Amino acid sequence: MQKITPFLWFDGEAEEAANFYVAIFPNSTIGTVTRYDEATAVNAGRPVGSALTVDFILNGQQFVGLNGGPLFKFTEAVSFAIQCKDQAEIDHYWEKLTADGGEESMCGRLSNDHKTTAANISRLRINNSKGKSNSDSCVNGVTALSKNIEAYL
Repeated sequence: MQKITPFLWFDGEAEEAANFYVAIFPNSTIGTVTRYDEATAVNAGRPVGSALTVDFILNGQQFVGLNGGPLFKFTEAVSFAIQCKDQAEIDHYWEKLTADGGEESMCGRLSNDHKTTAANISRLRINNSKGKSNSDSCVNGVTALSKNIEAYL
């Protein structure tokens, strides 16, 4: 049994984000979705029937998404690492996570339409070995890391 479950605060897109990520990662499912009823919707300013919480599993890791409103935003202060076996797997996740409005950023980071950013450390290392460095400071920070994607939620 998993002893710690990341609890992610969304403004209103927890169910959409969970469905997006479940479609990308293997061994992933949507679990229980708790919806706002009439009383809680009025108090929270949310539509009746919209998702309040979404339990989901990504590649065996449990998560909970909460549509708690605009008070808290995702930052790069929290990260999750995705262990990849090779460059093809890294490229697969990079392409999926930047699809539909995602964009690359400095130091190998990316952002997607669900307010999530990620840093693909291996891609940065491999590209730097071919002379495509984003900056020397980025290289110095990642030279000891290999074959993973670090996601900041």
